[in-house]
Amino acid sequence: MDLCHIVSERKFCCQLKMRLIWFFPLLFICLGDFPFGHGKNVSTRPAVVNIGAIFTFDSTIGRVAKIAIEEAVKDVNSNSSILQGTKLLVTMQNSNCSGFLGMVEALKLMEKDIVAIIGPQSSVVAHIVSHVAKELQVPLLSFAATDPTLTSLQFPFFVRTIQSDLYQMTAVAEVVDYYGWKEVITIFIDDDYGRNGISALGDQLAQRRCKISYKVPIPPGSEVSRSEILDRLVNVALMESRVIVLHVNPDSGFMVFRVAQYLKMMGNGFVWIATDWLSSVLDSSFPLPSDIMQSMQGVLVLRHHTPESDRKRAFASRWAKLTGGSLGLSSYGLYAYDSVWLVAHAIDAFFNQGGVISFSNDSKIKNLEGGELRLDALSIFDGGNLLLNNILHSNLIGLTGPIRFDSDRSLVLPAFDVINVIGTGFRRIGYWSNYSGLSIIPPETLYDRPPNRSMANQKLYTVIWPGETTVKPRGWVFPNNGKQLRIGVPNRVSFKEFVSKVHGTENLFKGFCIDVFVAAVGLLPYAVPYRFIPFGDGHENPSYTELVTKITTGFFDAAVGDIAIVTNRTRIVDFSQPYVASGLVVVAPFKKLNTGAWAFLRPFNGLMWAVTATFFIVVGIVVWILEHRTNDEFRGPPKRQLITILWFSLSTMFFAHRENTVSTLGRFVLIIWLFVVLIINSSYTASLTSILTVQQLFSPIKGIESLKSTDEPIGYQVGSFAEHYLSEELNIPKSRLVPLGSPEAYAKALQDGPKNGGVAAVVDERAYIELFLSTQCKFRVVGQEFTKSGWGFAFPRDSPLAIDMSTAILQLSENGDLQRIHDKWLMRSACQMESAELESDQLHLKSFWGLFLICGVACFLALLIYFFQIMNKLWRGSPPDSVAGGSSDMKSGRLRRFISLIDEKSENSNKRRKVERSLSENDKRRQWGGDPQTEIANRNSIHNIN
Repeated sequence: MDLCHIVSERKFCCQLKMRLIWFFPLLFICLGDFPFGHGKNVSTRPAVVNIGAIFTFDSTIGRVAKIAIEEAVKDVNSNSSILQGTKLLVTMQNSNCSGFLGMVEALKLMEKDIVAIIGPQSSVVAHIVSHVAKELQVPLLSFAATDPTLTSLQFPFFVRTIQSDLYQMTAVAEVVDYYGWKEVITIFIDDDYGRNGISALGDQLAQRRCKISYKVPIPPGSEVSRSEILDRLVNVALMESRVIVLHVNPDSGFMVFRVAQYLKMMGNGFVWIATDWLSSVLDSSFPLPSDIMQSMQGVLVLRHHTPESDRKRAFASRWAKLTGGSLGLSSYGLYAYDSVWLVAHAIDAFFNQGGVISFSNDSKIKNLEGGELRLDALSIFDGGNLLLNNILHSNLIGLTGPIRFDSDRSLVLPAFDVINVIGTGFRRIGYWSNYSGLSIIPPETLYDRPPNRSMANQKLYTVIWPGETTVKPRGWVFPNNGKQLRIGVPNRVSFKEFVSKVHGTENLFKGFCIDVFVAAVGLLPYAVPYRFIPFGDGHENPSYTELVTKITTGFFDAAVGDIAIVTNRTRIVDFSQPYVASGLVVVAPFKKLNTGAWAFLRPFNGLMWAVTATFFIVVGIVVWILEHRTNDEFRGPPKRQLITILWFSLSTMFFAHRENTVSTLGRFVLIIWLFVVLIINSSYTASLTSILTVQQLFSPIKGIESLKSTDEPIGYQVGSFAEHYLSEELNIPKSRLVPLGSPEAYAKALQDGPKNGGVAAVVDERAYIELFLSTQCKFRVVGQEFTKSGWGFAFPRDSPLAIDMSTAILQLSENGDLQRIHDKWLMRSACQMESAELESDQLHLKSFWGLFLICGVACFLALLIYFFQIMNKLWRGSPPDSVAGGSSDMKSGRLRRFISLIDEKSENSNKRRKVERSLSENDKRRQWGGDPQTEIANRNSIHNIN
């Protein structure tokens, strides 16, 4: 290739490069200005970012939100530190609280390529619009949709920038529990907002053993009439509960209050709790007309808590200037303002992350035959997921406090104010927070302390309740519908002193239990309409477990009678305070025991006698071994030594032994043995005295344990829980259990005994047995009461009447009326055998084994020390020539030497003992004028011996 050609080719390449450098920028500009394919693109930092807002303009919340959103957009656009020159442009659409119109307005917004929507205000609209937002990937930031079912699982692009009604209903439930109420009535709007909020309240109440007893739905919208509200409140007035939770919108809510005032339902005894719909009106439209304020005196209201701050106070001052005082600033306005700032920060982070605002056509919509709907104008926001993620990971401080989301996409640190409507205004009586519950200290102060949800830490200020009283309402009354409480009463055929039907009547009863119930009802601060309904066929005692079960089915409203409070019954009903203490006991026949010629042997059982006799002999032998080498009184012929051992050991029983002990070890053993003998003698004397002076009764059954160990039949009262307890708890076969229906059947079965078709014993509650034994003196209670229970009146679970009846029973007990009723029905002359007692258990070895153990150890140690001394002498005194012999001779020699040492008499000790005796005699002589020189000689002789 020649040089010219090479030069010309290089020139061509340079020219081509220059043309390409100008071509690509021009191509980029063209593509940016005109659509290409199916996408639309805008430069990374556009001059304007479009956002939308959907809410009801002419509503209590909407009027506040409109101004708040406009002011927030102004503040964002005037702040150069955010969005860096990009301006927010908000387009507002009116949803008119209609799900259909809300969806239409949302679609209009989506045509304008917006990146986020503030709203919607209504939970109903939010459910519908959230589907559109999910499809087009546009985040929804709702400052007012509090329906707890709007969750991220179903609506991933829905973000709630206000607290969910789940927390508001938790606060309501804790207020109800704080004041001790158990049932509430709910009045609510019959839409997603109302139904789902009340459902959350029911769940929270159930966790605190409370419940919604009656639900009153109100049709949504303005079509509900006063007559419809009147009909519903008339039904509410007939209910038992007086605690009413009102979860509605302002229009229907004020109508409810006016009708309730007309029906005298805003007076004493009623409790009204309104959710945040009322606080939003009080904050934004205050002061309200006097007739409206008068209709809701004493109402408790919840309001979203927003902590005080300089920014909040400055904005409130600015708000007052903007509105001229015609419109107040509610918490919804603060949340709407913060929602705009939250979007602005998320968009700024979106741009900082290199995000580009771009939209793509939705293939699903394109394939639809849209007609005039222009659905093809709807586009998917390509950066929707990134913007949503920025929103959820935001961490900033707004007018409402910290703006952060937890794992459930709920705002952190939920809290509410609890306010009380009084006179022409309202006052705050405390706070509720999910962190610490109810308190009179602002939640933000408690966040720096450890959480404390104890009941003692839950506090609210005094409330002025409906009726202008500070006395806490009871929260319930007996239904004013002409219905009387149906109280089941067992129709007994035995022990009629406790409860029985009046002869010739159907619903009249008498007896101890009936009088206690009537007296307790008379102490209640309100009237209780009731009537007794007999339960049972009148031929045998009914099953009390079945009677209690009838309460759970609603057949009875309560049960009165001798009903034992046992575990399986407390699981299904509530009992009042026990008015009779009772428990299962064993009653058995007995026979009198005469003392007889051998009564002196009865204090100890056979084993105790055998062990005691053995220790007498063992101690005598041990003392003989220890004294044999040193004491002449324990030496002599074998026969004499045997007699000495026996005499010495037996005489210690009476501390009359005449042999003196010389060795230290012997005295040590003897002292311990004399202590053991002292205890045995005292116990024997006490037991024998009881046997000879108190009439003794004998029964082969000693209590429930001895009864279980036999195979003999056991009687129980028909209908009593004793059958279940014996078979299920004590595992006694049912074949051994014999049902008995009356005291006469008790007496006959016990007299006949197991051999004649009767029973060995009867197990029943102490109250019945005491009444039975007052006329049957041939039987006695044996053993201890082996269950602890009582009798009470049964009521449905969580019945407030059970608490009031318990208080009344305690009053009866304290003022003595309960004892007087007892004496009226159950006082009987006792059998003339009070001085007699069932044969007490004999003294067993288990009561004395510790003493015998100490004595045995002392004997063993003394012998061990003694034999060690003998072995020491044996080794030191072995003759030298013994080593030269065989091993067998050596062993036999040592054995002989060992035996000889044991039997060998200790001379030094004998001499010393003789000198001591001589000294003792000399002391006596000196006392009568003896020779002092003799005394000195004797003492010198002792010194020489030592």
